[in-house]
Amino acid sequence: MSESTDPEVPTGRTGPATAPEAADAAEATEADAGPAAAIAAGYAFTGPALDLGALLWDGHVLPERQIRIPLSMLNRHGLVAGATGTGKTKTLQLIAEQLSEGGVPVFLADIKGDVSGISVPGTANDTIAQRAEEVGQQWEPTGCPSEFYSLGGIGPGIPVRSTVTAFGPVLLSKVLQLNQTQEQSLGLIFHYADTKGLELIDLKDLRAVVAFLVSDQGKPELKGIGGLSTVTAGVILRALTAFEQQGAAEFFGEPEFDTSEFLRTAADGRGVVSVLELPAVQDKPQLFSTFLMWLLADLYTDLPEVGDLEKPKLVFFFDEAHLLFNGASKAFLDSVTQTVRLIRSKGIGVFFVTQTPKDVPADVLAQLGNRVQQALRAFTPDDAKALKATVRTFPRSPYDLEELLTQLGTGEAVITVLSEKGAPTPVAATRLRAPQSLMGPVEPTALDQAVKSSLLYSRYAEPVDRESAYEKISAEQAAAEAQAEAAAAAAEAEKQAKAAEKAGRSAPEPDPSLAEQVVGSGLFRSLARSIGTQLGREISRSVFGTARRRR
Repeated sequence: MSESTDPEVPTGRTGPATAPEAADAAEATEADAGPAAAIAAGYAFTGPALDLGALLWDGHVLPERQIRIPLSMLNRHGLVAGATGTGKTKTLQLIAEQLSEGGVPVFLADIKGDVSGISVPGTANDTIAQRAEEVGQQWEPTGCPSEFYSLGGIGPGIPVRSTVTAFGPVLLSKVLQLNQTQEQSLGLIFHYADTKGLELIDLKDLRAVVAFLVSDQGKPELKGIGGLSTVTAGVILRALTAFEQQGAAEFFGEPEFDTSEFLRTAADGRGVVSVLELPAVQDKPQLFSTFLMWLLADLYTDLPEVGDLEKPKLVFFFDEAHLLFNGASKAFLDSVTQTVRLIRSKGIGVFFVTQTPKDVPADVLAQLGNRVQQALRAFTPDDAKALKATVRTFPRSPYDLEELLTQLGTGEAVITVLSEKGAPTPVAATRLRAPQSLMGPVEPTALDQAVKSSLLYSRYAEPVDRESAYEKISAEQAAAEAQAEAAAAAAEAEKQAKAAEKAGRSAPEPDPSLAEQVVGSGLFRSLARSIGTQLGREISRSVFGTARRRR
């Protein structure tokens, strides 16, 4: 990260980028100095800025012309887009390193498991040395202070859990793929649980409340506010069952993660990079994308308004962003749009990472002032259509963007950001710098050691299952069943007593039987006294469980 001045402008013509020699840039024709000078001047910021790379012009890399993002504009959100394999992950790593160096905490979602290397210094090689020379970078191997997290403890990392209540009905409806009517019914269920003091901690709590509200005892509870149909309840319960079969039960519970942990800085003043390890759940994209949205929404809810700052409190990178919006309801999209629009004033910057800008809804895309567009492909008619749509999202420029975007190499991008005054900078084709941390995963043993040595591990590692809605409803149902059984038994006893009394009044007194006559005789009573002691001993042994001693 550095501060910029306005250096001398090399010349050139618009066109695709290739690797140049420094002397080639000096030979660019003076006739093209105007456009290149105008582009470079747009990035001559006076305050702290992140260094992204060097300007590409007419096939030349111009190391004197550095392309930057003002640190103060990082809370105006951004987009990193590009086809698979164009280097988006390394771009995130490059930006995250410099944010950390500038004292800004960072959150990264590690979908494929290859971002953990940001915690250790990189390894020099010829490729890195060549890239550094081309872009005028003083490359030094540097790792960042890092913490590693996992969703609910699945995979390596400090477990991140949410309660069902905190997750909320809108996000849960998205991940359960409920329609609008079912989503509204789920909101009604949450409302009822909240008003009755039934804590929805985990999924069994929610299932218990749903089942109760369609039972004979619970149906009257919602009559005044719309009720819950048995069909809708069945859909929700089946969706919850399928959700649990995907392992989602691990993500809900306590201790609930405090998202303010993401705002920490290290003892040396650098921002902590929080890496959410997701390889163990990468086959459940809708789940983790929705969970990322919960983290962002929770930050929005908890943080105070701070307005514009010299540097953001946190920059949040939302990887695989297109998965968040697939099949989303209008209520969900409205919530996302509102969160992105308003969280800026709380000091949080959000970068969505996806393949093309069209993956992000227009209302959300309009909030993203900083753009890093890496190469796109145009192999199919749909690809060509997406390419044209992407070009239309950029300001006018001297580049032929439709051609340039298909010819960018790995680690190259078309960039436009917000200047320190909030105005868009000129579009700049850029060869990006190389990250200074390890560009790959750390060893599993090293990752496990880093996780377990964290001060946060003991705070969040072990799950806690306290009394909540499930236990309360189960206890009430058990008490109700016991009361009903007692009432039924009392009624049966009363019925039998009345029948016996009636029979006693109507039946004649019978003559003594032969056995009764014998028992009542004096001889029988004398014999009983003589064997009473021995018989008593045998009965006692039977009652207390002791065995008869053998002789």
